[in-house]
Amino acid sequence: MSTMKIKKDDMVRVIAGADKDKEGKVLAVNKKDGKVLVEGVNMLTKHTKPTMANQNGGIVHQEGPIDISNVMYIHKGKATRIGFKMDGDKKVRVAKSTGEVID
Repeated sequence: MSTMKIKKDDMVRVIAGADKDKEGKVLAVNKKDGKVLVEGVNMLTKHTKPTMANQNGGIVHQEGPIDISNVMYIHKGKATRIGFKMDGDKKVRVAKSTGEVID
């Protein structure tokens, strides 16, 4: 699979689906499935049984995976596409809207 343009701890905006226009930090990236977990987006309700770790059990709210094609990187408050370029002998991410190096 090609290189993922979105990485963990990036700020992203959801551009499609029920949570459209919500923003959050990427908590995890699943390269194999092409999905990301975004903080506060696609909240799921999970019913858990009591265990030794969680004595009460009950209803737990957690983030569900969202397809990586439905999020855009936020650079200086605006959603932008991401490209790559060579900076010397190092490959870096670049914001398409401004041309600035992200990391």
